[in-house]
Amino acid sequence: MESELYLDYGTPYHRLDARTKLIVFLGVFVGALMFKNPIWQLPTAALVLLQVAVSRSWRNLYRIRFVLLVMSVSSIILWNFFSSGTTPLFWIFEVESMFYAINRTMTILMIVSMGVVLISTTRNEELIMGMIRMGLPYRVGFAVSTSLRLVPTVASSLMTISQAQRSRGLDLETGNIVDRLKKFLPLLVPVFISSIRNTNIFGMALESRGFGARPDRTYYLQMRMRATDWVLLALLLLYVAASIWLNIAGYGRIVGLTNF
Repeated sequence: MESELYLDYGTPYHRLDARTKLIVFLGVFVGALMFKNPIWQLPTAALVLLQVAVSRSWRNLYRIRFVLLVMSVSSIILWNFFSSGTTPLFWIFEVESMFYAINRTMTILMIVSMGVVLISTTRNEELIMGMIRMGLPYRVGFAVSTSLRLVPTVASSLMTISQAQRSRGLDLETGNIVDRLKKFLPLLVPVFISSIRNTNIFGMALESRGFGARPDRTYYLQMRMRATDWVLLALLLLYVAASIWLNIAGYGRIVGLTNF
């Protein structure tokens, strides 16, 4: 299993400016929240699937397929307890609450998928530089960059420790899901200690290099918006405007739904 999240495929989506990808992520997020009826979510879901296909990010989505499955099942069940309807379906569930639960589950899956597309198609330095160019302070951008860099580092450390424990006879493959989780618990302690040690070393390295000594900074990476970026942003603006207008006009609602 690879710990790196960026997929160097060179697709048209990869070549977009990082700021464009961030704005598209936010725009799809806004559009996904405009409707409660899952049928009205289908155009947004199609848009997300198109981006996954063009960017070839399904590889990273496949890596977290079990997480997505657990999120989907738990979301559909839990959202039924926070809403109610007027048409009985089965047990304590109503048709309206089930539609709403499916809608919220689709929203979660779309947001996660868009985040995976963003990380899979944008290098870490490009992503942070895009945030800084959009007005994010450098210190905040550096903190986000460091967090993103630690994800593959922690994953690699977990794989190394698990392989070392397998060589000592630890069986992590047999048993049901509960037994496997119990076997993985002892691995978390060395991973946690290793992360604290690496963080301490990283902090001393920053201090030794005078991090934050000067307020002004120069950047090696230069970014430039192309015609493709502006066209995509124009289409995104139309999509967001149409979604907001339809929401204000009353479309995409579920008649008889009550939210708690």
